[in-house]
Amino acid sequence: MERTGIFVGSFNPFTIGHDSIVRRVLPLFDRLVIGVVGDNVHKPDMPSAETRMQAIRELYADESRISVKPYHGLAMDFAKAEGAQFIVKGVRNASDFEYEQWQADFNRRLGGIETILLYTEPELASISSSALRELSHFGVDVSPYLPKKNS
Repeated sequence: MERTGIFVGSFNPFTIGHDSIVRRVLPLFDRLVIGVVGDNVHKPDMPSAETRMQAIRELYADESRISVKPYHGLAMDFAKAEGAQFIVKGVRNASDFEYEQWQADFNRRLGGIETILLYTEPELASISSSALRELSHFGVDVSPYLPKKNS
């Protein structure tokens, strides 16, 4: 049986923290699907899903086990559609853990999908997409926090 996991998020932007999770969890799977939340009418300033997906595809172009796809709705439904047995989530702090814990419980109870939580590497714990968007808004160069190919 092929071991498939999904890693989902808006990835606006996809950070070095996200990349760390992908690279650390990849050895556990035969296939990892990165699910990018589709276009959100409530966040009209967000780059299109296709733009965000293309950046991630370019980052992992040399890794055949990774695919990048849009998703809408519940992560457990996306996992089922992809034939995934696991949802991968990164956890930076206690509040992330509490939020992910109840989601994991519902994903298991309602969807039969297990969740794998990976703790963020300590040096990446303060990096979040929302923080990078805010810094960028004020003219700060956030490129050191964005993954480069072969990073």
